[in-house]
This record gives sequence, C-alpha cells and structure tokens, in this order.
Amino acid sequence: MSSIIIIVLMIAFMYFFMIRPQQKQRKEHQSMVNHLKKGDQVVMISRLHGVIDEINTTDQTVTIDCEGVYLTFDLSAIARVIPSKTQAAEAQPASQAAASEESASEAPASEAAPASESAEAADDQKPAESDSADADK
Repeated sequence: MSSIIIIVLMIAFMYFFMIRPQQKQRKEHQSMVNHLKKGDQVVMISRLHGVIDEINTTDQTVTIDCEGVYLTFDLSAIARVIPSKTQAAEAQPASQAAASEESASEAPASEAAPASESAEAADDQKPAESDSADADK
C-alpha cells in the first residue's frame, strides 16, 4: 500500500513542478502569437531581431524584415515581442509615479537619520577634546 502512495506522490510532484508550468508557458506563448501584428519588433528563437512584415495564419508563418532582408519563419519560432517605444512610454509614467510616491514617503526618515548621526558624532568629539586637554594640564 505504501508503494502505491509513493507512486501517486511522484506523479503529483511531476504534474505540479513539470507539466503545469510548461502548459502555462505554452498558453502565454500562444497568446503572444495571437496578438502579433504588422510592425511589431520580435526576437526569434535563433536570436534574430526583426520587424513583422506579414503574418500568414493559414500556413502559420510570419515574414520578418531584417534590415531589408525578408525571411519567412514558423509562428512558433518567435521567442518574444520587443515592446514598442509608445508602449514603453505609457508604462513608464505609471512606474515613475509609484517610485516617486515611495521615495516621498521614505525621504523624511532618511533626512532625519543624518542629522541625528551628525549630532552623535559631535558629542563623541567633545569628550575626546576635553580628555586631551586634561592630559596636557
């Protein structure tokens, strides 16, 4: 009976750590491929960078413009889509706003710390000076 439980646990382990993540990656890649359009910058699995010139959904192929050279690949050969500058510009203000809010909330605490540290340093110097003056007398 215990050997059956061990086998079931091994199958469950394989499913949750090997099969399920691979299925998620496949769904994400399929979603990316379905949202491709002419003019998108892409990177192929061979690390070739180019711009999509034509998408043929019946043959599942894509024609890539690589600086004037037109190459045809399978849609599955696309590794990732490089975000365009307009998409990056739209995402950047949102991230900058979040970063500025975080830095604004942290600024008063960081300004208070150096002032207290400098006061402690000044206190440390005063006794040292008086000790050396006492030693001279």
